[in-house]
Amino acid sequence: MKPLISALAAMSIATAAPAVAAEKTVSIVLVHGAFVDGSGWKDTYNILADAGYEVLVVQQPTITLRDDVAETERVIAKARHPVILVGHSYGGMVITEAGDNSKVRSLVYLAAFAPDAGESVSTLAEAPVPAGEHKAPLVTEGNYLLVEREKFPTSFAADVDAATTRFMAAAQLPWGLQAVQTKVDRVAWKTKPTHYMVTSEDHMIPPTAQRTMAKRSGAKVTEMKSSHAVMLSHPREVAAFIRSADTSATD
Repeated sequence: MKPLISALAAMSIATAAPAVAAEKTVSIVLVHGAFVDGSGWKDTYNILADAGYEVLVVQQPTITLRDDVAETERVIAKARHPVILVGHSYGGMVITEAGDNSKVRSLVYLAAFAPDAGESVSTLAEAPVPAGEHKAPLVTEGNYLLVEREKFPTSFAADVDAATTRFMAAAQLPWGLQAVQTKVDRVAWKTKPTHYMVTSEDHMIPPTAQRTMAKRSGAKVTEMKSSHAVMLSHPREVAAFIRSADTSATD
């Protein structure tokens, strides 16, 4: 009886185990923005990985744009498949340059800067803000920028739970002025299929500015009623939007 019981137990375990999705033929590389690190992608990462994607997360230091691009290119080189390159916020600056890589199939901008040649975060931020919209409440500390700690929760992630945003405010990564002031000279969205998610409740990058950048890039655009931290507040929708850039997807 023991062999039969063992066989039945094995069948029961196999039946109970969740099906593992077959690996997709596209890899996804996630590039975070300023003031945070790659841990903000956790929920989005899990959803995409469970769907069968190889998902790689860049941990760029956000001190200089050139170093952040180089780190992103290093991660792209590790991918097993052609890459969907995703950038949130300042990460859009990074993917605009790093996306000029033969391994990158398409670009996905999430509430992100999408610069043209000769533009930097500084030059893009000079645009006037329409009535009712907001710019990031930044403070300078030496050669770095930070979000005013008291205003971080409502400015960066108003639709994320307060305990999380309090910690995020305390754990901010300094944003180097070289990253903010360096101008882009390679513009991948001019040659790669591009997708852009506009966050209509954003208090860091004004929604009007996002729409303008998305339109000139020729991106496929969707709007989400979300704060700037859309991957935290709407991870399923973000994952679905990223998957929409996978032209090989069949499900």
